[in-house]
Amino acid sequence: MKAGRRQIKAEIETANAEPTTNGTANISPCGPSGIPSAFCPRHSAFNPCRRHFFGGLGASLGSIAFASLLADDARAEAKDTPLAPRGGHLPATAKNCIFLMMEGGPSHIDTFDPKPALAKLHLQEFVREGKQKSAMESGKRYYVRSPFKFRRHGESGADMAENWTHLAAVADEICFFRGCQVDSVNHPTAMYQMNCGNRFGGDPGIGAWVTYGLGSMNQNLPGFVVLPEVSYPQGGSANWSNGFLPACFQGTPLRPGGSPILDLQPPVGVTVEQQRRNLDLLARMNQRHAAQHPDQEDLSARMLSYELAFRMQTEVPGAIDLSSEDEKTRSMYGIGSAATDAFGRKCLLARKMVEKGVRFIQLYNGTWDSHDYIERAHGNLVRGVDQPIAALISDLKQRGLLESTLIVWCGEFGRTPDNGVRGGTAYGRDHNPNAMTIWLAGGGCKAGHTIGATDETGMTAVEDVHHVRDFHVTLLRLLGLDDNKLNYYHAGRFKQLSQFGGNVIESLVTGLAPLFP
Repeated sequence: MKAGRRQIKAEIETANAEPTTNGTANISPCGPSGIPSAFCPRHSAFNPCRRHFFGGLGASLGSIAFASLLADDARAEAKDTPLAPRGGHLPATAKNCIFLMMEGGPSHIDTFDPKPALAKLHLQEFVREGKQKSAMESGKRYYVRSPFKFRRHGESGADMAENWTHLAAVADEICFFRGCQVDSVNHPTAMYQMNCGNRFGGDPGIGAWVTYGLGSMNQNLPGFVVLPEVSYPQGGSANWSNGFLPACFQGTPLRPGGSPILDLQPPVGVTVEQQRRNLDLLARMNQRHAAQHPDQEDLSARMLSYELAFRMQTEVPGAIDLSSEDEKTRSMYGIGSAATDAFGRKCLLARKMVEKGVRFIQLYNGTWDSHDYIERAHGNLVRGVDQPIAALISDLKQRGLLESTLIVWCGEFGRTPDNGVRGGTAYGRDHNPNAMTIWLAGGGCKAGHTIGATDETGMTAVEDVHHVRDFHVTLLRLLGLDDNKLNYYHAGRFKQLSQFGGNVIESLVTGLAPLFP
């Protein structure tokens, strides 16, 4: 024990030692006894043999962090890290994904799926037959027409409510899917199912699965980044959790207001060299502890997060600095305008992160839970996202990135054609898991098409109907991942995003040309 304490004391002195003129510390940076080994039968952790000394150097987080700065030479070492870039199971048409999550449940009937029959049925009372899933099963029901007129746009004739004035200009880049169904009518469980494949929480988010399968293209930034609202969505951070996957695959949320990351730079007076020495010391101490507890993955993930945070100091400023964009670009995204500034910043950040090699970016907007006053509520919400999303699609396309970037727009469920028990003029809609509209852009989707259909009132999907698990399998497939092979052994069985398998929705994809083998 005394020897161990002396060892640690000596290494602390080493970490805080002043560098000499040649850039090396006055005391050996490895300390008196070098890197410990937990596997040498003849040497203790504090007295390694020569082979394990140099083996430990090669595996240390410090050496990996240093090697990551050496361009091509870094690739060999990066393959030994959990987030190192990897090829998928199959040829892919997308290598990044931007997931636009409209939390609360947007009404398909009032956005992209017009139902003229509701104009004739407006305020007619009816009784639901059968076991229709709804958040409000009892009471009188009244059909409600949409307060928005619809128009067709582009050569594809895509249906959009009239208040989507900017998105209309990129209608032919979009593939609308009206056939998706989910299982839950409650926000938290429906959010979990859309984001994690499981209604009950505890499973990895889609972004965690994607980075687990493909790694990250930039070792100096997180592979899975989340841009939330000020108030986290229902279900909280479990929507982007790593679940049972190693902790390094969890989503990294950025601040929704002000600087996306606080305290990114070191305190005044602390140099990069001092940080590096302190991190190396911390890594050595943590490695010793980890060697005694090989089954504890959280410590390894924490060690990796320290290293990532250190590397982010040089990479992140360029990725999150919107002032580096010209005024024309900022204006195109709606930055500076009250209605569009918040989401415009998120969309522009997403584009910059794609350029920097972030694999999966999830943007949240909400809440779309319009049980009443849907004209005002949905009107304001559309106004806030319409211009930024259209700018994101256009910007990615003109930069040659839309082809390799899959954009997804969805909520956790759709909404019913009726007003529930509410009367008067405060018309709104109930939760509806039987019908919703999801759309895709870029990344190998069948742009300029509308796939699937709902019945005449928009209550139920009736054409090209698929459970959300099939939609998840399709997203993975576009990114080159096979849901049946992308699994993780946990709690006695192999688990996967779809829970127990699904099928690619062939009508949504363009033939899966191998753009990124």
